[in-house]
Amino acid sequence: MAENTILKTATYNLERSALRLQLDDAMHARLCAPKEKIEITLNPEFSNGKGVHIKTFIVRHCDALGPAKGGIRMSPDVTIDDVTGLSMEMTWKTSLIGVPFGGGKSGICFDASSISAQDKEIIIRAFTRSAKRHIGPEIYVPAPDMGTNEKDMGHIRDCISYSDGTSITRGCFVTGKPIVLGGIVGRREATGKGVVYTTLAACEKLGIDIKKARVAVQGFGNVGSVAAIAIAQAGAKVVAVADVHGGVYNEAGIDIKKLEAHVKSTGSLNNFAGCKAISSDGVLEVACDILIPAATQSQITIDNANKIQATIIAEGANAPTTPEADEILKKRGIFVIPDILCNAGGVFVSYLEYTQETQREQMTLEQVERRLSERMKSRFSEVEAYAANKKLTMREAAMDIAVSRVVDAIVARGFLP
Repeated sequence: MAENTILKTATYNLERSALRLQLDDAMHARLCAPKEKIEITLNPEFSNGKGVHIKTFIVRHCDALGPAKGGIRMSPDVTIDDVTGLSMEMTWKTSLIGVPFGGGKSGICFDASSISAQDKEIIIRAFTRSAKRHIGPEIYVPAPDMGTNEKDMGHIRDCISYSDGTSITRGCFVTGKPIVLGGIVGRREATGKGVVYTTLAACEKLGIDIKKARVAVQGFGNVGSVAAIAIAQAGAKVVAVADVHGGVYNEAGIDIKKLEAHVKSTGSLNNFAGCKAISSDGVLEVACDILIPAATQSQITIDNANKIQATIIAEGANAPTTPEADEILKKRGIFVIPDILCNAGGVFVSYLEYTQETQREQMTLEQVERRLSERMKSRFSEVEAYAANKKLTMREAAMDIAVSRVVDAIVARGFLP
């Protein structure tokens, strides 16, 4: 693999699983290619009267188990290949965590940090109007991803209901919405907490005392910050935290609540009292028991895999480990909790939001967190038992279980239109 991309990593993992499962060529080809790839060009006018030209993408990889589910990534460098790879990962993630969804994803090629909130809303509404025929409770249900948030999801919901002439949408068209607009309590924290639930299960399996564990976290957004706070509350010592701009290190442990307050007041991890500066890449190589890469894809590579000192890697980000690095980690005996399991808490709680809105119910935070904890722990146990029985890594086991379920659904549906 000459280039580290989400699509190449996702395709490689599928190819290896197809070989282990002995899938025939036709089924393998079917799973490699997305069901639908759409490119939409937006030409909205910003609040200053300036017109802009924006490329957007929607990919539905597979809907054998249900409507496509996956977030909207807003970034100046997002590509159709990124969106395709992420949609494939979502197919395996929803299958593995056991929710009736398939895999989908969207991309908007624009830098949200460079514009006002008003102009971002203009882009989100322009995207929604153009993509409306591709979005629906039984087609594709978007959610927040890098560069988008619950406010944007509220604008999507409002845009669709306004277009239909209704006060609310007929069913759940989007998840990750503000609670007041039908969102669910605990959704923002779900991915990070899911990372910690699986990490605690891994510690128990490996005999690691969480109260004596040292943790390093790459990424301090929704996933990384929540995971850092939750694992510190469980008794672990977080010794390093970094984001794209750099980070901080303290061998004695970092007060994550105070660090979060520092970031809110200064906008940066830098210059946090009592800590040494560390680079975004350097955080991956610090001495620790648990490493949580929760930033972006392709961070653990052939160049640094031998320098990692962790016993457990809990993948909070999507595809943070390249296949070459994965082979090195396997040989070194490092226990990797794969992304399609580790960060599946978000899509599980999105499913709870989907059912809540469909049935016009309201769940309590206690109900959401109990169900999330139970599902993450049970799926971890299932994957770990399969891995032990088949003598596979956790990633190999997770992929085989997920792919098998999708194949079973395709066969059960039949091959005729």
